[in-house]
Amino acid sequence: MLLPTTEFALLRRVATEQVSGRAPSLVAGVIRHGELVWSAARGKVDDSAPDNLTQYRIGSITKSIVAAVVMRLRDEGRLALNDPLEKHVPGTSFGSVTIAQLLSHSSGLTSESPGAWWERTPGGDWAQLNASLGPDELKHRAGRRFHYSNVGYGVLGELVARLRGESWLDAVRDEVLRPLGMSHTTGRPSGRHATGYAVHPFADVLLPEPEHDAGAMAPAGQLWSCVEDLARWTAFVGGDTGEVLHPDTVAEMREAAVIDDSGPWTSGYGLGFQVVQVNGKRLAGHSGSMPGFLASTMIDPATGTGAVAFANTTAGIGILSLVADLVSMADDYEPVLPAEWEPAAIDTALLDLTGLWHWGPTPYHLRVLPNGWLDLNPATGGGRGSRFRPLGDDRWLGLDGYYAGETLTVARDAEGRPHHLDLATFLFTRTPYDPSAPVPGGVDEHGWRPSASGPSEA
Repeated sequence: MLLPTTEFALLRRVATEQVSGRAPSLVAGVIRHGELVWSAARGKVDDSAPDNLTQYRIGSITKSIVAAVVMRLRDEGRLALNDPLEKHVPGTSFGSVTIAQLLSHSSGLTSESPGAWWERTPGGDWAQLNASLGPDELKHRAGRRFHYSNVGYGVLGELVARLRGESWLDAVRDEVLRPLGMSHTTGRPSGRHATGYAVHPFADVLLPEPEHDAGAMAPAGQLWSCVEDLARWTAFVGGDTGEVLHPDTVAEMREAAVIDDSGPWTSGYGLGFQVVQVNGKRLAGHSGSMPGFLASTMIDPATGTGAVAFANTTAGIGILSLVADLVSMADDYEPVLPAEWEPAAIDTALLDLTGLWHWGPTPYHLRVLPNGWLDLNPATGGGRGSRFRPLGDDRWLGLDGYYAGETLTVARDAEGRPHHLDLATFLFTRTPYDPSAPVPGGVDEHGWRPSASGPSEA
C-alpha cells in the first residue's frame, strides 16, 4: 500500500482529469512490483461508482496481447520475425512485408480498413477484409517509416488463427489471459461494464456510442478489461511474465524498433508495445481508444512502477499523460528503495578477466556479474559499453548497448592467462596498443614518444 499523502495526491490527479475531461467515469490504478497497490474511481456507471472489476473497452491495448501470441509462435520456432507474410498467409497483395514490420507498424500498410470506419461499423470476415486490401493500400515502402496500421493487426490476427488452428481470440484466451489470471478480459462486454459515450463539446450532455463485433479487424481493438486484469498485464509488460513468455522476449518487445518521426523523438514502437519518454522516464505499454472509450497502461521497467486508467468517453481525457503522471507521482512521493548490496555468487575463475583494459588509448573497466555475465564499459562512464552473457569456450554474447548481439572472445597466452579481448574486431589490451597483441594495423615500432615530430626517418 501507499502512504495516505501519496494516495491523496494520486486521487486528486484522477479527480482533476475526470472534471477537466468531463468523463462520465474514470478509473485508475498504480502497480508496483507486480501488485495493484492503489486504485480510485470518479464518476458513475449505472448510478454507482465503478470498481476494479468494471469492464471498459481497451481498444488498441488488444494489439499488445495479440503480439504476445505472435512472439510465442516465434519462440516456438513456428515463425521467424523476418518471415514474409506470404509464407504463412498467402494470397494477399502485400505478402512481402515481414512479421516484424507488421508488429512494429513499419510495414507501410494503410492505417484503416477500406470502406466504412471500422470502429463504428460491424466488421466482416478475413476474406472480405483481404479482398478490400489492394496494392494501393500499401502507403509507404515497407520498413521506411512508422505508420500506425490497425489493418496490420487484423492481418496478425489472421496469422495467429492459421498457425494455431483456432480464432485469434481463443488463442489469446488460452495462451495469455487464462495463464495470467485475467478472467475478466473478454471479447465483448460481460458482467458489469461501462457504456461508451461521446460528450458534446459545448454542452454537458451525452450520446451513446455503438458497440459491435469488429470481425477481422477485432485484433486491432476488440477486447474489454478492468483495472484488476490490466494491472496484471502491466506487470507482465514490466517483466513479471509468468510462463507466458520469457522475460528476455518481453524485453525485446519493449525495444524501440521504429520512432515516431512526426515530431520530437519522444515516442516509438517496439514489437507490439508503445515506448515513450515522458517525465524523465522511459515507459512501455500501450494506449487504446474506441468510440466511447479511452484506456492506457504504462510501466517503468527500471522501477517496477506502472499505472492503468480507463474512461468511457470518446475524447477529452489525456489518458497517456494521466497514466505517466501517476507513475511519476508514485515514484516521486515514495521512491523505490534499492535492494541491499550483498556479496554475489560468481565464478572466481573469471576474476582474472576483471580490471583495466584498453581499446586503443581508451581505458575500459571489466566487471564480473552473477551468472557468469560480464560488464564492459568505458572507465570514464560514457561511450560504448555492454553487458555480456556466457556462451562457453571463453566467448560471451553482447546483450545491450553498442555491442548487443556481438561476440566477445578472450584470447589467452601460453600459460592460460587472459592476454587480450576480441570484440567484433576491436581488440582490448591490458596496456594501450600492446605491441604483443595482434592490434589491427600494427603498432608503430618506435612506440610512444614525447612529441608529435617523432623519431627521424633518416
